[in-house]
Amino acid sequence: MIIGILKEIKDHEFRVALTPEGVGDLVQHGHQVWIELNAGAGSGFSDDDYLRVGAQLAASKEEVFQKAKLILKVKEPLLHEVPLFQSHHTLFTYLHLAASKDLTQALMDSGMTALAYETTEDRAGRLPMLLPMSQIAGRMSIQIGAHYLERTSGGRGLLLGGVPGVKAAHVVIIGAGGVGSSAAQIAVGMGARVTVFSVDIHQLVRLEERFGGGITTLVPNRLVIEKTIEDADLLIGAAMIKGARAPQLVSRDMVASMKPGSVIVDVAIDQGGCVETIRPTTHSEPTYEVEGVLHYGVTNIPGIVPVTSTHALTNATLPFIVRLADAGIERAISDDPWLAKGVNIKDGQVTYQAVAEAHGFRHVPIVV
Repeated sequence: MIIGILKEIKDHEFRVALTPEGVGDLVQHGHQVWIELNAGAGSGFSDDDYLRVGAQLAASKEEVFQKAKLILKVKEPLLHEVPLFQSHHTLFTYLHLAASKDLTQALMDSGMTALAYETTEDRAGRLPMLLPMSQIAGRMSIQIGAHYLERTSGGRGLLLGGVPGVKAAHVVIIGAGGVGSSAAQIAVGMGARVTVFSVDIHQLVRLEERFGGGITTLVPNRLVIEKTIEDADLLIGAAMIKGARAPQLVSRDMVASMKPGSVIVDVAIDQGGCVETIRPTTHSEPTYEVEGVLHYGVTNIPGIVPVTSTHALTNATLPFIVRLADAGIERAISDDPWLAKGVNIKDGQVTYQAVAEAHGFRHVPIVV
């Protein structure tokens, strides 16, 4: 199969879909890989690194589309990239379509097939390609929040872990999956007071077993969230539902009850966010203020640590990419119901139920 790798153009997105080692594996499997000029530069990989493992170098994005059938990216395409897709193309990337009706419609109109990293499952029903970026984003959310709590960054002027004789900052985390548990790990390590909400008791049990008395775990209901958020210095949004819009658990009134100069980092913004007052931002303009609270809604947090992120992404995605390339798209989807869960759009139809429900589109399931 001919595979294309695009250069990412989202603001401050320095990742690339595969490392040279990953590309080399595909070449060893007999596949042809075309990579856009300088696609790996942000992650520290030169064009020569890719050429040495057998890749072909494309001078433009358009040439990648002309050559390849399977297109690999890291982030969802921007709307002005969509016209390059044709019906014979298959895109494999993070899509997060439940957060964007316009992008969903545009991909449907193209007639192409779109597979999402974040909805592809393994045999245990886990999301193996979502997990590494969730872990990175969760860990970074605390260091980002700690930075914005500094007075010179617009925050209250708190040191996250405090010092002897001075109370540490209170970090409240909504969700205890890959993002939430990773955020908790860093927050506890930095000496903060940490409260984690989750509807999954098993997740909370694991956190208490891991951190003992260093963490408070709670099952969310409106009154408990309201009371807890009033005391939060840093709020991390980490709640998600597979492939669907994130549940909106924090209202504007709750935000208004927070202390002036508190910080919200909503990592669930890719899926619409779980805070009512959050909106997508960029690394160039990452924050804004609502109700006296600093909001951070960057949709590609791992993009600024691309060396770590690109290696972690390749580790997770390569087995699925090899499967698609070796068997061919149609056969791979037909033979593997877990891989088929990654298909969000096919033949102009929405094939993932949560995406269809988010936008009021008709759901046409794939038969496997």
